[in-house]
Amino acid sequence: MTEPVPDVSALSFEAALADLEKIVARLEQGQVPLEESIAIYQRGEALKKRCDELLKRAEARVETITVGADGAPSGVKPLDPQ
Repeated sequence: MTEPVPDVSALSFEAALADLEKIVARLEQGQVPLEESIAIYQRGEALKKRCDELLKRAEARVETITVGADGAPSGVKPLDPQ
């Protein structure tokens, strides 16, 4: 009997990436039965989407420090203003 798998939407970026790396390693070994390969590939796709979503959120929050004419920090602005 297999262990219940945590919901992908609840995973942190680090946990999702670690899980995805394990899946890739298992698939690369070529020792996984076909049905299990399909199931873990599908989970891998969900994990990839979760990582992409979390990275996009993080990128949206990243800011750059603005510097005044005197060289001193004067505030922050979005890294990639749209």
